[in-house]
Amino acid sequence: MPYEPDDYLNRHLQTSGTDLASKVDELLALAAPGASLNSPLYRDMLSTVLRMAQADRNRWDAKIMLQTLREMEHAFSVLEQFKRRRKVTVFGSARTPINHPLYQLAKELGAVLARNELMAITGAGGGIMAAAHEGAGLEHSLGLNIALPFEQSANATLQGSSNLLSFKFFFLRKLFFVKEADALVLCPGGFGTLDEALEVLTLIQTGKSPLVPVVLLDEPDGSFWQDALTFIHKQLEGNGYILPSDQKLLTLTSSADAAVAEITRFYGNYHSSRWLNERFVVRLHHALNAEAMAQLPELFSDLCKSGGFVQQQGPFDSEGDEPDLASLSRLAFTFRGREYGRLRELYDFLNAPQNWATPPLP
Repeated sequence: MPYEPDDYLNRHLQTSGTDLASKVDELLALAAPGASLNSPLYRDMLSTVLRMAQADRNRWDAKIMLQTLREMEHAFSVLEQFKRRRKVTVFGSARTPINHPLYQLAKELGAVLARNELMAITGAGGGIMAAAHEGAGLEHSLGLNIALPFEQSANATLQGSSNLLSFKFFFLRKLFFVKEADALVLCPGGFGTLDEALEVLTLIQTGKSPLVPVVLLDEPDGSFWQDALTFIHKQLEGNGYILPSDQKLLTLTSSADAAVAEITRFYGNYHSSRWLNERFVVRLHHALNAEAMAQLPELFSDLCKSGGFVQQQGPFDSEGDEPDLASLSRLAFTFRGREYGRLRELYDFLNAPQNWATPPLP
C-alpha cells in the first residue's frame, strides 16, 4: 500500500536550532535520483538516524542500528541480481550425515529445483543445506551464512562464491530467508528447523508474510513431519488454537519431484499479491473465465469483508511502481485479512487451468 511519510519525524527535527529537515532534503537531492518514488522513504530513514543522534543515548543501540543498516543494504545490493528469479528456501538439520537417506533426498531436491529454474536458498552450512546446494549447483544456489564465535564455514558449493552472504544478526538472516522465498521446503531437523517452520507459519497465518507454498519433506518411511502434523491436529486444532483451514498452509510429501510440483503448480497462474489500501489485489498470468468468476461469490464470499470480486486486465491506477508487471491480470477484493488457509484454497482455484479464460482477455 502507498507509503505515508511520518510527519512526527520532521516536526521533531524542526525544533532544533538548525533546520535539520531542510538539510535532509538537500542531502537527499544530491544522493537520490530526482524521480525516485522512494524519496519519502529515504527522507524518513535519514530523519530516524538523526533523531537517534539527537538523543545520543546508548552506544550499543547505535552499533545495532549501524550493523543492521549495513547488513541490510549489502544484502539488498547482492540480491538485486537475482530479483526476478524464483527461489526456494530449504531448511533441515546441519547434522544430517552424507550417507543418510535424507541427505540424498535433499540433494535430489536441489537438482529438481535447478531443472525447474528455481534457486535453492539455505543457511550455507552442512547436512541438508550442503546436500540441497550440491544437487542444485552454484548457479542455482544462494547461501545466507551466520557469523558465530566458533568457526563457521560455508559448504563446498558456496565457499568463496559471490552467491554467499554472511550475517552477524540471526534476525536479519531470518528476515531474508523468508523475504526472498517464493516457497519453503522443510526437511527434518532440530530446534533451528522447528523454529523456522513455526515462524514461517506464524508470519503467513497473520498476514505478515505473503502466502507461499510450505512443503514438509521426509523420507518415504519417515514419521518426523507426520508426528508433527498429528500433534498440530490434536493439540492445536483440537483445542481451537488454530483454525482447521490453517492446515491448508502445509503440504507433506516424501518425493523431491512432488515437492517441486507443488511449488510450480502454485505459480501456474498466480504471480503475486499486494495490498492497495483496503483492496487486496492478486496478479495472474491468465484472467479467469466468466464461469469461474460466477463461482467466486459462492465459493469464497467468506474471504470478503464487503462487496465481491473484481477482475481487470492490467494494473490499477496506484500500481505504477511496478511497470514490468503491467501486463498481468488483476483480481481484487476487500480481503478480511484472516483465514489464510482459505486464501490458499482460493489460489488453488485460480491455478486450475479449467478456470482460465481462453483465449486470454484483451
